[in-house]
Amino acid sequence: MPFTLKRGTNISHWLSQSSRRGREREEWFTRQDIQYIADLGFDHLRIPIDEEQMWDRTGRPVTEAFDLLHAALDRAESAGLRAVVDLHILRSHYFNDKEEPALYRDPAEEKKFCSLWSGISEQLRARGTDLVAYELLNEAVARDPGDWNRVSTAAFNTIREREPDRTIVLGSNSFCSTQTFDVLHVPDDRHCILTYHYYRPMLITHYRAGWTDVGRYDGPVHYPGRPVVSEDIAKLDPEVKARMREWNTPFDRSTMIADLAGPLAVSDRTGLPLYCGEFGVINKTPMPLRLAWYRDMIRTLNDYGIAWANWDYKGSFGIVTPDGKETGIAGVLLGQDLPRTT
Repeated sequence: MPFTLKRGTNISHWLSQSSRRGREREEWFTRQDIQYIADLGFDHLRIPIDEEQMWDRTGRPVTEAFDLLHAALDRAESAGLRAVVDLHILRSHYFNDKEEPALYRDPAEEKKFCSLWSGISEQLRARGTDLVAYELLNEAVARDPGDWNRVSTAAFNTIREREPDRTIVLGSNSFCSTQTFDVLHVPDDRHCILTYHYYRPMLITHYRAGWTDVGRYDGPVHYPGRPVVSEDIAKLDPEVKARMREWNTPFDRSTMIADLAGPLAVSDRTGLPLYCGEFGVINKTPMPLRLAWYRDMIRTLNDYGIAWANWDYKGSFGIVTPDGKETGIAGVLLGQDLPRTT
């Protein structure tokens, strides 16, 4: 059977981007969470994993972490869910680093990247190819797109030598942007899914997000249309006001559709399906705006037959709060009203 996706959610801050260990990590994402996701109507999980969680500095697999991953995959299968295992952050590659990641500069790091995929394959190759897919790397940020093409091809071939029929998810360069598909090397391989991420406009999706420049703006925002009106811009300090020329462009569903031109063209040319592996609006954005953005996003994805996984299940963009309360986002994503708790 082929590996297929329709609608999923990201299991963030568990085996990735988290300092939780031991019982705390085990209890962050449980059998009950997986069954809840299945009961809501999702069909897959995207599971980010980080090198520093899964392997120690000598390159030895961390048994506890891989045991958690295996348990999640077993439980997902029992609940009727598929999974995309996403290698999210490497010691040689973090998408928010200010400098060029070593992955693209050091041949030894490229070789290590391939060895990590050899290790993942060794761990997971017995799992059905209709149940688990591999995503090469989250949000490549090569300054030269040719470097990402080189590195991704090497990792792709590493997996393919070991698993001829495993579905591999390949993302575009520059944070999985829709704008970089024209320079993405796509292998001639039918067991491949092309992925992009979508967080536009950042003034809405990352409102007051402290890890971004755009988060420095904390005044009123609007959606659809221009996120910040002129009278609010006039009150800003000169530096932030200057950045508004870049950030504050009009935005609505027609913009979302226009941004799909590149991915759709490559999908049409190659015959490979598209997957929006991340999208979402932070919980600091006023809820009416969040819901309006999600409605436009889901309608667009559904109209073009694009599979998706929202960011995220239980984080600052979550469909549930850390204590398991439904935020209202799932109902919009799934076209339902589901005020439930886990």
